[in-house]
Amino acid sequence: MATIVLYSINRTAQTTVRQCFIRYSKGASRVDSHLTVFHKTSVRRLTSLPRVRWVPKATGVRFMSLGTAGRTAPGRTRTGAVLVAGAAAAVAGFVASASHFQRAEMASVIPKAEEEDTEIADKCKTFMSPPCTDVKVLQQRKEEMCTRMEMLIMETQAEFCRALEEVDGGKFKVDRWERKEGGGGISCVLQDGKVFEKAGVNVSVVFGNLTEEAAKQMRSRGKVLKGKDGKLPFCAMGVSSVIHPTNPHIPTVHFNYRYFEIEEEDGTKQWWFGGGTDLTPTYVNKEDGAHFHNSLKEACDKHHPQYYPDFKKWCDRYFYIRHRGETRGIGGIFFDDLDSPSQEEAFSFVKSCAHTVVPCYLPIVQKHLNDPFSPEEKDWQQVRRGRYVEFNLVYDRGVKFGLATPGSRIESILMSLPLTAKWEYMHEPPKGTQEADMLEVLRNPKEWV
Repeated sequence: MATIVLYSINRTAQTTVRQCFIRYSKGASRVDSHLTVFHKTSVRRLTSLPRVRWVPKATGVRFMSLGTAGRTAPGRTRTGAVLVAGAAAAVAGFVASASHFQRAEMASVIPKAEEEDTEIADKCKTFMSPPCTDVKVLQQRKEEMCTRMEMLIMETQAEFCRALEEVDGGKFKVDRWERKEGGGGISCVLQDGKVFEKAGVNVSVVFGNLTEEAAKQMRSRGKVLKGKDGKLPFCAMGVSSVIHPTNPHIPTVHFNYRYFEIEEEDGTKQWWFGGGTDLTPTYVNKEDGAHFHNSLKEACDKHHPQYYPDFKKWCDRYFYIRHRGETRGIGGIFFDDLDSPSQEEAFSFVKSCAHTVVPCYLPIVQKHLNDPFSPEEKDWQQVRRGRYVEFNLVYDRGVKFGLATPGSRIESILMSLPLTAKWEYMHEPPKGTQEADMLEVLRNPKEWV
């Protein structure tokens, strides 16, 4: 059985503990091979322990058994306890030598838990609406990925909505809804504003059993799903947004970040993240494209140098309207089924991406806020919106999954569609025009960084 050790560290004793660990490790070769010190979100690896996954935590030392990527074995960890198996003697020796820290830690266990509960409750007060899951349940399960992801998507929704409200001057309508099969969501919509014709930012947290149609869709992507008695319990959550500005010189933006868990017949859980951010301008603007893509690249580069080039190509492929032979926009990043290198690292990457949605888009909005436009430019915007609708209804995975899930809220699923769009028979812009330049970029995606 793999060794699993969980040891919480009091925030006020972190520096002392770090020094204690390092000093002790110099004279205890048996112990230092089993220890890693976490300070806030950084990791200090003393030495590695075979078959152990190291998971950073805000104020703790945590050892977890290494499982298959994207899978979590049932009954492996218990919050707030110290479980020792295999290396008990080594860990016990260390704890005895650090008794001064041990006493400080024992005295701070309850206040620390209360502090974290208060932190969650305080954060929830800043959201557009109370979270989908009851605050007390979130506090009880604060270490679980479902809780951490729900807090992230609620925070992202609030941050983005307030940034848009500040620019537009209007207010989002907050529509809270429930799904009788399990879960619910919060849809925030602003229509007919001064800047945005339609802006939607939706959060959903749903659970239940996968339908056969939804399971079939996932298996087509290579997922191996083994249900019990034909049932596959799942939990899915995400934040999704589409912004359709009135001015054709302000691009449409879309982002979506999501987390999925499926429980299989043996109790193990498959999990993965997905998402991305992409831009759909009506007219080509090289500066806007460079700013947008550079912002996303910076977020990706914090985690892996190959993320941006790979996910940029994936985005161009995904948002391709096959029956038109063109992309929906100028892309961005897109990824799905992300279940490596570890759950913690994958979540950290998603968090970086979510924190980029405001800085990658709002400066572009501000730049073109007062750009004049002609009726002809507005007509071209309407034609491009028609393409947007075609992609979303024919190809988009999220829309297809939502429509295939019983009890889904259709208004929220179709929130991405613009208020107005246009289809003209055999429309082709004249050569040498700005419209023709836009079409050329959509038919031959370019590098913006």
